[in-house]
Amino acid sequence: MSGIAASAAMLSEFVEDVVVDTPMLPAQRNGLLSLPGGGQPGDGSLDDALRLGRGMRLRLLAAVRALLADESLAGLGDAARLTTVVLFAKSRAPEGRKGDLQSYIWGAELGRWLGMTASTVHHDVLPVLRETDALHTRMVINDEGHPVGLDCLVMPLWRAHQHGGAAHPLALNKAELAVLLRLIEALFGPGWAPEDKEPTPPGLLAGRTGKGAATDRLGLLLMVLNSRASGWLQLCGGSVRKKEGRGAATLSRLLGCSPSGARKVLARLTETGVVARQRKATVTRMNGRGRVMLLPVARAYGRVLAPVEPVSGSGSVSSLRPDGAVGDLAPGQDAGGLGTSGICGAEAAVKAGDRERPDGAEFHADHAFVVTPVSSPPLSGGFSGEGRGGEGRRPERVRARENQAAGGEAAAAKPASPVAEVSPLRGEMLAKCVVDEQRQRVAGTKAGGRLKTVTGGKTQQQARTGLPEDLDLQVALGPVAWLWPGLNRWQQDQVVKAVDAELQQLKDLLMQPENAPRLLADRLTDRLEETGGEARVSSPFGWITRRGLVQRPACSDVRCDDGIRLDTGGDCANCGNVIHVRRARRVRIAADIDRELPGLGVAGRRQVLEERLREHAAAEAEDFVWRREQARAEQARREKARTAARERGERERRDAAAADAVRQALACGDCGQQRSAGLCEACGYRRQTETAIAEAGMVAATWAADLDDAADVAAVAAHVRATLEADIETTHQQFLQLMEPGELEANPIAGASVLAFNALQAVQQAMPEYRSSALGRLGGTPEADAEACRAYKTEQNRRWCRANPNGADAIAAATKAADAARERTAEYLLAMRLDQLRKRTAARTETVAPAPWAARLTEIAARPLDGDTAGAAIA
Repeated sequence: MSGIAASAAMLSEFVEDVVVDTPMLPAQRNGLLSLPGGGQPGDGSLDDALRLGRGMRLRLLAAVRALLADESLAGLGDAARLTTVVLFAKSRAPEGRKGDLQSYIWGAELGRWLGMTASTVHHDVLPVLRETDALHTRMVINDEGHPVGLDCLVMPLWRAHQHGGAAHPLALNKAELAVLLRLIEALFGPGWAPEDKEPTPPGLLAGRTGKGAATDRLGLLLMVLNSRASGWLQLCGGSVRKKEGRGAATLSRLLGCSPSGARKVLARLTETGVVARQRKATVTRMNGRGRVMLLPVARAYGRVLAPVEPVSGSGSVSSLRPDGAVGDLAPGQDAGGLGTSGICGAEAAVKAGDRERPDGAEFHADHAFVVTPVSSPPLSGGFSGEGRGGEGRRPERVRARENQAAGGEAAAAKPASPVAEVSPLRGEMLAKCVVDEQRQRVAGTKAGGRLKTVTGGKTQQQARTGLPEDLDLQVALGPVAWLWPGLNRWQQDQVVKAVDAELQQLKDLLMQPENAPRLLADRLTDRLEETGGEARVSSPFGWITRRGLVQRPACSDVRCDDGIRLDTGGDCANCGNVIHVRRARRVRIAADIDRELPGLGVAGRRQVLEERLREHAAAEAEDFVWRREQARAEQARREKARTAARERGERERRDAAAADAVRQALACGDCGQQRSAGLCEACGYRRQTETAIAEAGMVAATWAADLDDAADVAAVAAHVRATLEADIETTHQQFLQLMEPGELEANPIAGASVLAFNALQAVQQAMPEYRSSALGRLGGTPEADAEACRAYKTEQNRRWCRANPNGADAIAAATKAADAARERTAEYLLAMRLDQLRKRTAARTETVAPAPWAARLTEIAARPLDGDTAGAAIA
């Protein structure tokens, strides 16, 4: 009870305002490493959020473990535990005030973080946390009394700061909390699209909602924090059940659930595409120990997924390496010197070493993998069938191609294998072992990823053995993963471009663009089922680009694919309409045949029906061609009109820019300052001040003068001008007292602008007072009184006031209506009188003749010259 009382006292001191943490710059994040990856550190991408240093990762892992191990969360569900993690990441670091540990959120937003509805959060999640004293909440209301959010305090965090101090694992600083929040945003953040800020994309599991969504999100977070920079999950040691596997056992210990439940979570994450379960290769090529890779983490650190197989020994390697052989070798290094075990479907060796383990160390120290050195027997120097190389062809006969003609035919018939050029079966001596030469050529080209052929001297880039690193491409091309190794490098690049184009088209059509990769994978799966499987695909490149990826709309709707709507997944309604129209047409033609040819037999009727249907189809095809030509002509006309509009707009912009340049070169029309665009800043302020003074005079004259008497109006305007000029002079004196001596003389142009602006500000501040005074005086005129009286009587004559017209409510309503009518009448009278005064002023201005040039030149000559003009005059 004492802890609850202390927590209640803590909550009573919460501040009302909500402070939003400013995200730190990537360079200020402690523990973030600049490693090669898909994105550069600091670009705000997903890779940047997952690229954590070892110290930062262990710090966050300790904090999350300490939070989930708190006694107040014991026995609670994953939704409640994930809620505390999210609120902990969104809390503020302490800065000396008790209210700094709070976090602000609302129920619907918290539901988006957890993958559930706001009703579930308010009825099943928050009450449980309040009962166990794991969370204290307080409703935040606005000025109108409506709830707008919740102030939340995670009690394990508060107790850690009260009793544990800075040494407690939960006592994260501002930078560490920002990194944790950015990490969970990248993993399962709901995503935001604010109007005045850069949008935040949704996380990897943002689309995973409903039952088990909170468990999947919490499990993914714990797995990422327990993964090294290579992306491999650190598996637990000891014996585990064979049915679940070591990966499920590790996840069960992280989540605190059963291994069977963890196996289901791992299966869902694998299906989502964020986790890959693979096995190490063994010497006997049997399945080895299973491993779990976090694909987003591996991609963030630039790890490439490629088959790897242990090869040991100091002997030479063959010219064509088998599937699963070790990747690129440095010059002079054999496969046995790698010192690491093979990984089937794992990452290939990269130049940048693992930042979390020394070179040559095992990925999993609990179960060291022992590799038996295997070496190929040395070749004997070119005899006993070694001339066949890696092609596996039969040996040549003795007199093969002895009668080959020289010249072009001989060059065209030149064998592909360098060993076949000089064969011991033809009685020729080998001056140099061709096999050794070929072996050296292969070893020299492996580092660059290219194999050099002997026949033409051209280089051919080696095909990639694994799918691209992009997660969307991996999901989309998953059904054809077995066909991918059969493509060369150029074909793989073309397939990637075609898939990117198709994904972009699907994202434009779908309401949820993140479902485009899965939708494209389903299309490839359906196409494979139609074909009969991968074994029946004879040309992988042609099948993928011309059949697998191609959308086949059965109607004119762009969202139709084989009669299925891409956006909804249901049957295409337009296709149903097309089928209905075709059936109706067939019935109508059949009825016409029965009416025109009643005695026709069944076979003859069918033949006539088919002929008329073909004629109708030919007419429709002709009409379609005509409409397509019309559409193309209309499209060309629109393109031409758009081009002309763009050219016209560009021409107008150039003309406007030229006119603006000419206008900028003009001198000020009032003071003569050069290059002032016809009016300098100070003179512009002076003109605005003069206009505002005249407006204030007219506003005062609307109630203080007789509008038909010009002298009376002029007297009121003069009085207002004198008053405002006195205020301007007072403002100038106050400004001059604040300035240093000689500061205005150092820059007279800037000083004149400042003084003119101060004068304008003084007049603008006085304008509301004149307007308010005029409305008050005009509200007391007979016209306003009469309008208020009519509104008062009208309100009292309403049906609900007739029973008790003298009641308090009736009198209050009538008085309110009368005041509103009086205010409207005053505003109307003010607008009408101002319009009358403006028209009379404009008429007097038009009758005044312009001053002669002699008087104007005398006035201009008396003005002081600026620096440029004075220098030009002296020169």
